[in-house]
Amino acid sequence: MTSNHPVRPEIIDFYTRSDEAARLHTTATGTLELARTRELLRRHLPPAPARVLDVGGGPGTHARWLVEDGYTVHVVDPVPKHVDQADALDGVTAELGDARHLTAAAGSYDVVLLLGPLYHLRDKADRLSALAEAARVVRPGGLVAAAAISRYSPLLDYMATTGITEPAVQDGVRDTLDRGRYAGQRGFTVAYFQTSAELRAEVTEAGLTDPTLYGIEGPGWVAVKAIEKYTDTNLLGTAMYDAALAAARLAEPHPALTDASAHVLAVSRV
Repeated sequence: MTSNHPVRPEIIDFYTRSDEAARLHTTATGTLELARTRELLRRHLPPAPARVLDVGGGPGTHARWLVEDGYTVHVVDPVPKHVDQADALDGVTAELGDARHLTAAAGSYDVVLLLGPLYHLRDKADRLSALAEAARVVRPGGLVAAAAISRYSPLLDYMATTGITEPAVQDGVRDTLDRGRYAGQRGFTVAYFQTSAELRAEVTEAGLTDPTLYGIEGPGWVAVKAIEKYTDTNLLGTAMYDAALAAARLAEPHPALTDASAHVLAVSRV
């Protein structure tokens, strides 16, 4: 049963204070996430024009390239700042809303994207509700794509940035590995991180059949992040960035490597 709790205030506060519009453009790891998400979605999207509902679409980072590709895009997000940013983009409309309670009519979209909501819904019932709402508003045969943050990403992230040597960080990482919960200690807000097996199970339980799962960034993102930190160099356009992108593509057919990505993408049809 879905809770009626609002989005947690610390999540709204985090995104109000941070610059989510720049996050996927300013570092090689962010750009790797953007490039790979776009690449994977383009394999599955129906031909343009088609109607896309971008739930938790933030400031419209993905909506921008979707509109450029010829799609009609409507963004739903719980952060007022994001709604204003997305609504200001040419060809994009936006509204304040919650992934668990969409205002869209049943079968009214060709595609629903859930690239942000799942990892901010700590209760399974809420994640299932968001997935079921996506399935409800997509037409029969339509596409639902949902992203999760890998449960192993804090371990890899803190290793790359050497934070893992601190006992308090180790306690938090251990708790995330055991239970999936992240308390928002450093650089992020409260979240729930999933294994690819858990994401697959929840997508299926919500009524979305036979999902295809992808590791978005691939295993090379950790090396990229470490090099950027310790050389204070942006690796965009370098051989190391190209190598990480190639590794992500090569890792795709191998499920054992899916959880080595920072994010996991599940793609399914209704």
